[in-house]
Amino acid sequence: MNYLIIEGYKDAAEKFSEESGLHSTVDLGSIEERMQIRFAIQNGDIKAAIERVNDLNPDLLDTDPRLYFHLQQQQLIELIRQGKAEEALEFAQEELAPHGEEHPELLRELERTMALLAFDNVVSVSANSAGAHMSPLADLLDFAHRQKTANELNAALLAAHSQPKEPKLPALLQLLAWTQDQLDRKATYPRINNIIEAVLEEPGTTAAGTPAAAAATTAAATAGGSNISNSLSTTTTSRP
Repeated sequence: MNYLIIEGYKDAAEKFSEESGLHSTVDLGSIEERMQIRFAIQNGDIKAAIERVNDLNPDLLDTDPRLYFHLQQQQLIELIRQGKAEEALEFAQEELAPHGEEHPELLRELERTMALLAFDNVVSVSANSAGAHMSPLADLLDFAHRQKTANELNAALLAAHSQPKEPKLPALLQLLAWTQDQLDRKATYPRINNIIEAVLEEPGTTAAGTPAAAAATTAAATAGGSNISNSLSTTTTSRP
């Protein structure tokens, strides 16, 4: 339940609550509000995201200047992505420069973002997009940067409502991998080799206990949260 609430899987959380009989102290309706904000950032509509945040928690951005800077930085990146150089420059001078004066530690990030304007054809490309022009600053234009900003804001919204900022599931999966690794050195036992299916397998039915099996389980546990997230994403109704 904790993982579903924090990561924003409202439908899955409601279904889990119904089938398990567990009831969350968190208003599941608030998940939808957070997810609309996240989707706005993922779609590059930072202005809409900021407006939604102010409606949901008017004091949040006033009390967290670093978060507000990162949202405005993302808005600047979106302007540059759209080729609106003059608008981007004006926005940076009016909105971001004051943050740099008040918080000098943010200046480096601002300067790096502004450097995007020096490139005529700044694009974000994947490793297999051969032939495309690649800026050393292209990571700022990558979808992962939007996701990073969305995650930071999601964590702040959760903290503002006295909710955990990080799900417990990834840490529990890593603890499982570590525990099995320790046991592999001392005994044979029914072992979980597939994190997603979570089925106990008797000794001798697989290569459990071998270094390769231990490494595979550890790797699976490290990515376990992402794998489960991806599985939920494919079964959750898409939103605009």
